[in-house]
Amino acid sequence: MALDAQETPKYPRYLTIAWALLLVLGAFFLFAALSDLVADARVGLPSDHLGAFQSVAGMSWAAAQKASPGITRYITLLEIAYAVHELVFGILFLVIVAIPFRRGARWAWWACWAVMLANITYSLTFGRHDPTILARSLVADIALPVLLLIQAPAFFGARARARAAQPRKQI
Repeated sequence: MALDAQETPKYPRYLTIAWALLLVLGAFFLFAALSDLVADARVGLPSDHLGAFQSVAGMSWAAAQKASPGITRYITLLEIAYAVHELVFGILFLVIVAIPFRRGARWAWWACWAVMLANITYSLTFGRHDPTILARSLVADIALPVLLLIQAPAFFGARARARAAQPRKQI
């Protein structure tokens, strides 16, 4: 079924750019998770977690693998599970931004904020032990709310209220 011209909103250029940047941010979430999974398979721990591991454990990952191979295997399992959760969040975020968010569904705007919980938690747990992780994680911590707030008028402004007042088509 084709969409009517009324159902396809015309977005100002800045909203289209902000939306595209949200997609890029979502792609970054996927890339990070996939990179972590590859690193987990190769060495048991993502390279960007090595500094945080050494800070918390008081020894390098290589030394820990020699001293306690069972514990490091368990840590690798946790890392894999964490990366898969990250991957699921990234896929879900991308799907929401690409389809219902772009169509102006208010719930999609609200749902995108849920990713902030994961972002902030990552920054506070890993980032506080490694300045490199902290710097990288702050990009998402800052970019996501800025890009969502730029989009807020499209979801809550006069145009959004007018769109919400239009009768919905029955399927």
